[in-house]
Amino acid sequence: MTRFWLVRHGPTHARTMIGWTDLPADLSDRAALARLSAHLPAGAPVISSDLSRAIATADALGNRPRLPHDPDLREIHFGAWEARGFAEVEAEQPDLIRAFWDQPGEVRPPGGESWNALTARTWSALDRLRGAAQDIVVVAHFGPILAALQRAEGLTPGQVFAHRIDTLSVTCLTYGPPPRVFAINHRP
Repeated sequence: MTRFWLVRHGPTHARTMIGWTDLPADLSDRAALARLSAHLPAGAPVISSDLSRAIATADALGNRPRLPHDPDLREIHFGAWEARGFAEVEAEQPDLIRAFWDQPGEVRPPGGESWNALTARTWSALDRLRGAAQDIVVVAHFGPILAALQRAEGLTPGQVFAHRIDTLSVTCLTYGPPPRVFAINHRP
């Protein structure tokens, strides 16, 4: 059984919807990175999304075996809403953006993807990794971490959205059988 150590990348300080936009992470908090690295299982392979903020965060975890970057671990694609503020989009498309956040599932931004599409690709990526090692560190984003948690806890999208996932936090789980969640949003 593979235990997934899901790490959210370092902060970008963006105040807009950032999904596939490739912003760098601020990794200046070396003490936090050292605590995070010490908390993770030694020798566990690391995989990240292919976006630079996840790659750089994975690199900052020290000398660990690396698996190829996986685009299926990217954040949700906000399409036409990428790099735009919530208030700006709400002024243009109030019903659509409210439905996207309040009724996650099949609702998608123009040119973007739905919550269900994000969960399908995230689950596929994690299923490919199952059994590859006892422990795997996955450096990803808010959405994929919530998608993994949704599956492990059997939650609805609305329920899983109630969870907070901070930058440089760890959510640790297995898919079983039976599924088990060891930590959510742990800040070492």
